[in-house]
Amino acid sequence: MKRDTLHNYLRLKAENKVKRLKGFYFHLLLYLMVNLVWFCVLLFSNHLSTYYEYGFWGMGYGHVSTAVIWGAILVVHYLLISGINLSFSKKWEERKIQEFLEEEKQYWE
Repeated sequence: MKRDTLHNYLRLKAENKVKRLKGFYFHLLLYLMVNLVWFCVLLFSNHLSTYYEYGFWGMGYGHVSTAVIWGAILVVHYLLISGINLSFSKKWEERKIQEFLEEEKQYWE
């Protein structure tokens, strides 16, 4: 009975992770498609030359800024689903203290 409960819990956890990963892949695909289409529109409508006239950011329409900001949001999305713990909790502090103590212990032995 206990084993089945653990198996179900692990399965639900894995399914949740797959859903989050699928959402990230969809977000990445959408980002690539929109920016590719946007680049092609600029290229074929000859608006790409405005980057030479008005600088990297274009004529204030934010062609590049949209891609850069959306790209940063995409990176944050990846960090959130990958399970990277960005918080500095007490548990993290204790783990780091133990690591440093182990390094010092090896140094003095």
